[in-house]
Amino acid sequence: GITYLDHAGSALFPESLLKAFTDDLRNNVYGNPHSQNISSKLTYDTIEHVRYRILQHFHTTAEDYTIIFTSGCTAALKMIAESFPWIPEGTKQPSSRFCYLTDSHTSVVGMRGITASMNVLSVPVKPKEMLLAKSRLPAEEQNSTTPHLFSYPAQSNFSGTKYPLSWIQDIKSGKLCPIKIPGKWFVLLDAASYVSSSPLDLGVHQADFIPISFYKIFGFPTGLGALLVNNRIAPLLRKTYFGGGTAAAYLAGEDFYFPRKSIAERFEDGTVSFLDIIALKHGFDVLEKLTGGMEKIKQHTFALAHYTYTVLSNLKYANGAPVVRIYSDTDFSNPDVQGPIINFNVLDENGEVLGFSQVDNMASLHNIHVRTGCFCNTGACQMHLDISNEDIQRNLQAGHVCGDNIDLVDGRPTGSVRISFGYMSSFEDAQTFLNFIMATRLSKSDTEIPFQSVTKPTTESVPDEHLSFGSADKLSPILQISDRELRNIPSETETTGSWQPPEPEAESIRAAVSKTAVPTCRKGGKPITVAKIYLYPIKSCSAFEVTEWPVGNQGLLYDRNWMVVNQNGVCMTQKQEPRLCLVNPSIDLKQKIMVIQAEGMDPISVPLEDNSGKEAVICESKVCSHRVKTYDCGERIAGWLSAFLGRPCRLIRQRSDTKSKSHQKNTKGLSPATNISLSLVNEAQYLLINVASILQLKEHISARLKEPLEIEELIRRFRANIVISAPESFEEEEWAEISIGALQFQVVGPCSRCQIICIDQQSGERNKEILQSLSAARGRKTNFGIYLMNQPLRSSFSDILSVGSQVLPVLKENTEIKPPTSSEEKCSG
Repeated sequence: GITYLDHAGSALFPESLLKAFTDDLRNNVYGNPHSQNISSKLTYDTIEHVRYRILQHFHTTAEDYTIIFTSGCTAALKMIAESFPWIPEGTKQPSSRFCYLTDSHTSVVGMRGITASMNVLSVPVKPKEMLLAKSRLPAEEQNSTTPHLFSYPAQSNFSGTKYPLSWIQDIKSGKLCPIKIPGKWFVLLDAASYVSSSPLDLGVHQADFIPISFYKIFGFPTGLGALLVNNRIAPLLRKTYFGGGTAAAYLAGEDFYFPRKSIAERFEDGTVSFLDIIALKHGFDVLEKLTGGMEKIKQHTFALAHYTYTVLSNLKYANGAPVVRIYSDTDFSNPDVQGPIINFNVLDENGEVLGFSQVDNMASLHNIHVRTGCFCNTGACQMHLDISNEDIQRNLQAGHVCGDNIDLVDGRPTGSVRISFGYMSSFEDAQTFLNFIMATRLSKSDTEIPFQSVTKPTTESVPDEHLSFGSADKLSPILQISDRELRNIPSETETTGSWQPPEPEAESIRAAVSKTAVPTCRKGGKPITVAKIYLYPIKSCSAFEVTEWPVGNQGLLYDRNWMVVNQNGVCMTQKQEPRLCLVNPSIDLKQKIMVIQAEGMDPISVPLEDNSGKEAVICESKVCSHRVKTYDCGERIAGWLSAFLGRPCRLIRQRSDTKSKSHQKNTKGLSPATNISLSLVNEAQYLLINVASILQLKEHISARLKEPLEIEELIRRFRANIVISAPESFEEEEWAEISIGALQFQVVGPCSRCQIICIDQQSGERNKEILQSLSAARGRKTNFGIYLMNQPLRSSFSDILSVGSQVLPVLKENTEIKPPTSSEEKCSG
């Protein structure tokens, strides 16, 4: 029975958002993201996924913007004021200026308190002054590098006026100058009000800072916002305080501190509100599912505002006096310049203002929730209500402060009434409000004519051009928001082809391989050979054993090209779901399919061709701190995996056209400027283990276990790509390079093992003794196996890795192998 009309204050959350979020919390354990345990890793990965979802929502990427989570838009603004590279007054260089539009939220104006303490001048600019400011600076003054900051709202939270987004580029290019002063202008776009009902494309409108609060969009969670920082300005930001999680290293006894490399980690002091951040994922999902996107929300909310404005502005008393005075800069004819906010005061028959508290009290009796006061925007309030600076000070002396119910001082209003629409607002909400105004202000005879002329909006779209309506009966904006599926099923017919070794050339390939072998630098001893070759088409699923296999530019062809993700798009591994090892993929190169089998399930196939066409759902995922572009493999395989694992999940695949850009590793020792392309592996293209090392470890483990392990079972636990047979255990740790036939590999470092080796790859059962035994056997280290990178030969022949091939190692000068540099825990996946 409530008519909620304060969506600019906060959106309302839908029940489906809460259900999706609480279901997520029931099904998953989320730990502190600063820890390294399984639940903490899940939290960290989910947070990173949400960052990409936010960037996607604003049509940009991590290449251009960084997401810094804050407690809200206000905290983001405070952060900007504290960290902007201001040049104070009194130095030899020209000093900085902080300029802001007078139609700004209190939290923007409040930044001047910080700038004043830094001896930086603040300059308020009125909207009319900006609209008239078109003069360029002289060429000689444009070369100054003094940084200045201009802040303005994308949408006024007072009136809903949308200020031109074109200002961003005009100001940054020097075409538009807030004030005439030499220097380089940066732009802060306060988007908190705007993004609740309008799409923002940061790919086009590249502001330097964009603060937002998520409750304005979703209604839940509250107390969470973000600062989107343009990566071009991010390195210039300065920060003095360092909280938990922001330091790469520091000393407690000396003045030494080194910040983390990531801008986000550097500015997110302490533990972020991680459960609230996880809730955002469900917020985006539900918003898309219920509405179809921000453009539809924009049109829907504007239609309701246009309708209400048109009726409200035409309401007259019997003497012809208007019922309300609307405070607006537009005529509500174009959603590009007007948001879904109507600000007004109710008048009596003589044109005198009724206090907003009285209107609020009456609205409450009708179960209508509105917002009253000055809405934390004194500048706009003064401008629209014609309140002078002296009036503000007099009102304060009269006892009026922001947020109280003193609505009139000497008969003049201290504030106004605001109604605002959101995506769940309806025509009935607008009609209920208008009925309330007419029922409380007009007699029955007065209400008949205006209301009979209003028809319910029914059309499906609002034209892009300016709307022009002569009278209320011509209103025809959209109202209905259509439901649509959240995900599109990718097409399984679009193919790009894949590698298949041509039969006639097989012998010539092998001949070429044998002729190009590199001489060994290892002295004496029995030959070392390749004993087994495994690939893992689906990350963290069962191994596929082969006797020979083609090598691609990312490792073994199709090795870890796919991965299973949970309902939040986060990669699932055996750490969270041990039963993944029971999913058995195999590759059929001739039929160009991957066949997936599991006990109790009918086999299912997935095409090897890259289907990342127009129909595919493209997403950005994260694998051990590496960003990868992926696409969804469709509903059929998602349903199969979900049924087997007993939890919602999907299969995604790395996009072939973006691999080299999105998942690379610079490796020392390879040719200059070599970027090694990775699949969905954690650290390197290949993982190698030695049978002799396995045998030695087996002795230690057998002594601790009641039942001895089979050598084959132990080999599978370590999930290597290449298993070699060498005379000496752990001699592989002394190698710098190896050659296998025509293939040359560099040793990147040792593999530091995680709890996945505790999982029996045949049954999915855990045994914690395995990792403990490895640690005891290796002197508290958990290194086992070595990572390899391959620099493909520039040859006309395709490279083949074969069982039985000789391994020719080159010894290191320094026998201590340092692990790969990464903050992530290493595991084979």
